[in-house]
Amino acid sequence: MGDSFTGIRKIGQIYMRAVDLRRAIGFYRDTLSIPFLFEVPRMAFFDLSGVRLMLGEPEGPAFDHPRSILYFDVPDLTGAHTELAERGVAFDTTPHLIADMHDRELWMAFFKDSEGNQLALMSEIPKA
Repeated sequence: MGDSFTGIRKIGQIYMRAVDLRRAIGFYRDTLSIPFLFEVPRMAFFDLSGVRLMLGEPEGPAFDHPRSILYFDVPDLTGAHTELAERGVAFDTTPHLIADMHDRELWMAFFKDSEGNQLALMSEIPKA
């Protein structure tokens, strides 16, 4: 987390709601043959040529509808969060740890676009 923010250039992850996670995993893995990466409680991840597809059970009524969330992969989460906040982006959360992935940590900060769509910044930080 030391690079300066130069803008968003890459989608790192896309969220898709899964009411029945087992059924959804079967559909994406077995029917569509999308390479399965891993599963954690209430979420499963697939690889679409470097862009992760995340299937997740809704975390509450606000997320319980068919809709995607774009996760923008940035090399410097803190710098991007600071710069975008200075540009008027109202973040729902500050950068925070989402998952310990053994050799790296996944950090995110959530915000909405001008139309109320949920978006997030994400950064995977290698462990020392």
